[in-house]
Amino acid sequence: MNDESRISEKFEALRGVMDEQMRRLWAATEALALGYGGVSVVARAIGMTRPTITAGIKELSDASHLASMALKHRVRREGAGRPRLTNADTGLCPALQELVESTTRGDPMSPLRWTYKSVRTMAAELNRQGHPVSHQAVSEVLQSLGYSLQVNRKTREGAGHPDRNAQFEYIAQRAKQFQRRGQPVISVDTKKKELVGDFKNAGQEWHPKGQPVVRVHDFQDKDLGKAIPYGVYDLSANAGWVSVGIDHDTPEFDVESIYCWWRQMGRKTYPQARELLITADGGGSNGSRVRLWKVALQRLADVTGLKIAVCHFPPGTSKWNKIEHRMFCHITRNWRGRPLESHEVIVNLIASTTTTKGLRVRAALDTDAYPTGVKVEDATMATLHLIPDKFHGDWNYTIAPEHPDQINKKPRRLRTKL
Repeated sequence: MNDESRISEKFEALRGVMDEQMRRLWAATEALALGYGGVSVVARAIGMTRPTITAGIKELSDASHLASMALKHRVRREGAGRPRLTNADTGLCPALQELVESTTRGDPMSPLRWTYKSVRTMAAELNRQGHPVSHQAVSEVLQSLGYSLQVNRKTREGAGHPDRNAQFEYIAQRAKQFQRRGQPVISVDTKKKELVGDFKNAGQEWHPKGQPVVRVHDFQDKDLGKAIPYGVYDLSANAGWVSVGIDHDTPEFDVESIYCWWRQMGRKTYPQARELLITADGGGSNGSRVRLWKVALQRLADVTGLKIAVCHFPPGTSKWNKIEHRMFCHITRNWRGRPLESHEVIVNLIASTTTTKGLRVRAALDTDAYPTGVKVEDATMATLHLIPDKFHGDWNYTIAPEHPDQINKKPRRLRTKL
């Protein structure tokens, strides 16, 4: 057996128990034992580069250096190794996140996400933008940002419409345009209706052992009823408003909640606002085909003087609405394991929701009645100042105020008269 075969056999036997430093030092000792030409023999035998073996020989000759590394439990000397790309190029992460933001798929409520763009495509685009990076480096950065490589399972929700992804990109583009102009962009939706009373609430909370605090059966309490939280999330300010209704989830209740956000928070945050962009689900009480929703928005535009643009998410994609995973999930986490014993408790728990990234939420109880079954005639629809967008006017449209000069009028309540 020649030297190369012998060294290769020993290396394979020890490879699994040696770290990077031990492999380097072991190769150096074998090269020194062979004498002249030993570095080349070892390099061919185990596939290690000659500079690495030479570095190991230098380390062996410096006993104080080895002792220092052993004391600090280091494998490489301080400062060794290639610097991280994200440290050298601070704009790489933001550019990559912006690139995949409108193409992110999977469950946004989960910390793991995935994108249908290939890493080679993204690497080419980043290089075009002035961020020299390889496809392998893009893969590593995506993993550090919480993305994972997954198979395309369980993605049939909303995937049947041919313009699904184009609508996602259109919404992202519209939101950026409004934000660049300093105009508010809000995401709206109704949170799951909650039974009020000592009912079970999912999650865990510390309690004295053997002292259950909830009833066995989840039958609605006739006196306490239910709570209907309708939320408004401000994407730019990372702030939200929740109106807790007690009657019905109707378009009038939804728009009244938006008006409450405008009076209590939006008007102060955006004193120079002349426009408002609303992103909403494609169905439900604020759906794209709900006439009363558009009539109520016309009333809101007339009262505030704001030009209101609306973008609906494609059918079956409600979880992609920002409010779901930037506000509602934190509210659910904040009240987990606590019985929602009264409307006041619900309002207080919502208003106490915070995050480490500065989310702030305000809430109020809405005790007004909102009847269902309200009909909107064609003649009423004809009076609306509704302008469909060129792209999917059924999902994207703008409602202009009747008198644009009247900004920030202050009626206590917004009411839609039909």
